[in-house]
This record gives sequence, C-alpha cells and structure tokens, in this order.
Amino acid sequence: MTTVGIAGAGRMGTAFARRLVETGHRVVVWNRTLARAEAAAGDGAEAVADLSALAAAADVILISLTDAAAVEAVVDGLVAAGIKGRLVVDMSTVLPDESRAIAAKVGRAEAEFVDCPVGGTVAPALRGQLLGLAGGTAEALARARPVLEQLCRRVEHLGPAGSGAQMKLAINLPLAVYWQTLAEALALIEGAGISPATAVDLIADSSAGPTVLKNRAQVVVDTLSGADQSGTFDIAGLSKDLDLALRWARSGGKTLPLSEVVKASYEKARASGLGRFDGASLTRMLLDGS
Repeated sequence: MTTVGIAGAGRMGTAFARRLVETGHRVVVWNRTLARAEAAAGDGAEAVADLSALAAAADVILISLTDAAAVEAVVDGLVAAGIKGRLVVDMSTVLPDESRAIAAKVGRAEAEFVDCPVGGTVAPALRGQLLGLAGGTAEALARARPVLEQLCRRVEHLGPAGSGAQMKLAINLPLAVYWQTLAEALALIEGAGISPATAVDLIADSSAGPTVLKNRAQVVVDTLSGADQSGTFDIAGLSKDLDLALRWARSGGKTLPLSEVVKASYEKARASGLGRFDGASLTRMLLDGS
C-alpha cells in the first residue's frame, strides 16, 4: 500500500488518517502543534515532528488545513524539504486562483498536484463516503485515486487544478444560505403549536430538506429548542466559505445578492459567540431575534 502523509491533524485530517490506516495504508501525520499529530497517531498513524520527515516518508501527501495561507506555508516547507516525484493533494477549501498558484509551486518542485476538496464531514470521512471534487491532470488524478477512493464514495474529475476548489464553493454556498431560509420557513408556523421536532421531521422528509437536515435532524431540533450544539461544519466554517464564494464571485464581476444578505447574519452570529456551533444556531438566532 502507498505511504500517505497528512499535513494537518484537525478533525478532518485525523479522520483521513484513521480511515486510511483502517484500509491498510501506512500513514504519517504532521501538524504545526505536535501534540495534535500525536493524537492522530493514537489511531495507528505515525506522528512526525517536521515537514522534512513527512516529505521523506510519504509517496502521497494530503493537505487538510484552514486556509490558503496555511496551505502555502506547508507547501513552502515541503518544497524546501524536497518533494520531487511526490504527489500533493490539497483537500482544503481555498479560492480557485489560490489553488492554481499552489499547483504551480508544486509543479516547479517537480512534483504532481491535485486539488480535491470534499463534500462531507468527519462521519462520512470515517466511512469512506465523502464526495471528492478533483482538479488536476488526468495522470495526477489517476495516481491519487487509490487513496481518494478510500475516503470518497465518488471522485469526480472536474478539469485542471483549481476546478475542484471552484466546485466546492458552489456546493457549500446553498448550505450556508439554507440556515437563513430555514429560519424564514419556521417563522411561517410560529403560533401554530407545531413543535420543532415535528417541523424539522416534516421538512427533512420533503423536498425542502437537504442532506444535512436529514442526517442531523436531532441536532437541529435540540438547537431550536434552545441548546446550541457543537457543529461538525460550524458557523465559523460556513462563514469562511461563504466569504470565499463572495470574493470569487466579485473577482469575476458577478454579484450574489442573496448571499450578501446572509453574510450579515453570519457576521452577527459570530459576534454573538456562535462560531463553533452548528449552522442551526444561526436559524435559532434569527428566529429569536437575538
């Protein structure tokens, strides 16, 4: 099996490590804070102290980080260590132009690059049920597939580097907007005596219910009942991706008027201390008027 390196031991990076160990790969993990890499090592991965060790050990290197600045810093470290002949797969959510710039840097180091942000969070990652949105050459993706297909139920080749990043913004945008539209939908039944549990169950069982509502219905019910719940894709993450989508639209001369309105709601939610909570907390905040 391929030796896979993972740069970034956050929730998703750790889930990738666990899944790949379970499917028979040797996995080495690096994180800027070594203690987090060591936590991932508890599931059978090997923690390494620096990017040089990661580059030396791994044939394929997955990157799972918060933003483009963090990805660039890691890629700079890998390039300095020497990654000739390696394959770098960036699974972070960044702007398409940022992804293309990172791809060029990897290419100059005589390595291959695929951008493959994913749809889904920790639970589907652990089951190998993510949706892979891949950009890069056909040859690089063919090399990445044996690893990506252990994490994803579907890996779609969308075009050159940056195409995956562009599709990811399009996929995440309706989800970010959904939590505001759910608040407006629930406002229509206020005073009718319909419980949050019944309302959420009926919406989830209809064409108005996205996958996130079907999978996390109880989290949404508990949130609407007044108990904010930790989010696997939390308000801070949704807000960050919404901002990326708006920035990308503006760079192409496009306007997203609905998304601009929703952005203000996310800013209010974050200012209210709701950043680490589930998107349903934005819905509750809007319904409460608080």
